[in-house]
Amino acid sequence: MGEAVLQHISKQRGLDVAVDSAGTAGYHVGEEPDERTVATCMKHGVPINSYARQVATSDYTTFTYILASDENNLRHLESIKPANATASVRLWGSYLDGKPIPDPYYGRASGFENVYYQCVNLSNAFLDEVFGKKDL
Repeated sequence: MGEAVLQHISKQRGLDVAVDSAGTAGYHVGEEPDERTVATCMKHGVPINSYARQVATSDYTTFTYILASDENNLRHLESIKPANATASVRLWGSYLDGKPIPDPYYGRASGFENVYYQCVNLSNAFLDEVFGKKDL
């Protein structure tokens, strides 16, 4: 969901930003997003059409920023970071309130809605810091 929301908000702001999502574990590689994620994105007019993949060491030189959803993923990303990494690796929440993004998978549908709004807020905070505040 984070990838779709960040890409959508970037486009709304007229920014050409390469956004990709990858897990630190390979549990769901090649799978489509959870149907509740898709439903939540569709409800808000956010296109979503990616497949799960695992983070690769090449991501650290391909991308400028690698955003972790929570502290566990941040620690894992830092532990596999290659010596030649050029990407900045940070907790996505550090751009706003320092809060992790909870995994709504085992909860209610409202959890996906909450994560959606958190991703919207985090996307705007990240883009504001990297590209400057959006024009109102």
